[in-house]
Amino acid sequence: MPSAEYEPGKFYVNRYIRPRYAKPDGEGVVIGQLPSRPIEKGIPGSGLLSHILISKFVDHLPLYRQVKQYKRLGVEIADSTLVGWVKAGYELLLPLYEVHQAVILSRDYLMVDETPIRVLEDNLPGKSRTGYFWVYHDPLGKQVLFDYRPSRSRDGPHEILADFQGYLQSDGYSGYEELARGEGITPVGCMAHARRYFVEAKESDPARAEWMLTRIQQLYAIERKAREEGLSHQARYELRNRCARPILDKLKGWLNEQCQQVLPKSLMGKAIGYMLNQWSKLENYLLDGRLEIDNNLVENAIRPVALGRKNYLFAGSHEGAKRAALVYSLVATAKLHEVEPFEYLRDVIGCISDYPYRHIADLLPQNWKACLEQSRKENLKK
Repeated sequence: MPSAEYEPGKFYVNRYIRPRYAKPDGEGVVIGQLPSRPIEKGIPGSGLLSHILISKFVDHLPLYRQVKQYKRLGVEIADSTLVGWVKAGYELLLPLYEVHQAVILSRDYLMVDETPIRVLEDNLPGKSRTGYFWVYHDPLGKQVLFDYRPSRSRDGPHEILADFQGYLQSDGYSGYEELARGEGITPVGCMAHARRYFVEAKESDPARAEWMLTRIQQLYAIERKAREEGLSHQARYELRNRCARPILDKLKGWLNEQCQQVLPKSLMGKAIGYMLNQWSKLENYLLDGRLEIDNNLVENAIRPVALGRKNYLFAGSHEGAKRAALVYSLVATAKLHEVEPFEYLRDVIGCISDYPYRHIADLLPQNWKACLEQSRKENLKK
């Protein structure tokens, strides 16, 4: 009868033996070339560097805990050394991150949300402040971009999306309002956020809340039907305008009527007020079958950050938060394309130093997977 077992990971050293040959007639000596290293004159190979990054940003294992883990394996590595390796890994992957950002921002439909992270102040030991990851999700291309900013100021998304044209889906945060009014941008709201207000008001005003939640449930039933039947974007557009439009018209009439009958500062009043203020954005998902009814996909991409906060509590610096944004971007996109993050980072870190910059987009998770599958097919033919 078989039994499951586990063997801890192990460190090993690659030694490269380079033969030397004397040229004829005393013309000199030829020596074998060393393979490129991820870190110039550095010790860590691509596997170790990838493991450190994945342990910290995917498995949420702080560096000081990794130090203890490695010590149990008989290898002592100083905290400062690991910090230096993470910085070097960031510099190595930065060109790929920049291309990743350019590709996502060239799309014409993005979801956006933000999430806080505590960051230690460089000039105030022991003190921290709240920074923000602004997260941009391309639902059609299955790509995620994390952009770190030291505040929740609208300057962050305004800078990133300065040239963006297309559909921009978000919640009702005021920082998006001015941006959404920009030329060439069509704002799309999030029905899930609107629904939450009615869930919160259910205890104090059950009748009204139940009425609204039932109608929203009907809207989501239409989305489920489209998904289960595998409808094309055009077919989903037609289904929504045939079935969802009448429900939305009924909702709007009910909101206009009920807003006159509830206290504005009550939970129900806030729920109705939020939905009315967001109404034009909420119904904009009917404009294009490619659009989603809510912003849940980008919220799903943010969840690893929430898990990480519980373990490492804060980023060591603003630069550290930027490094986290880079790794989060690549591994979140890899996850959406069903790419194993360690295998992906190990391969990319091992080859990016020698990779032609004009072809560096080949190393983005979605393209890397396609290249890998093509290579496997070619090997099977041999």
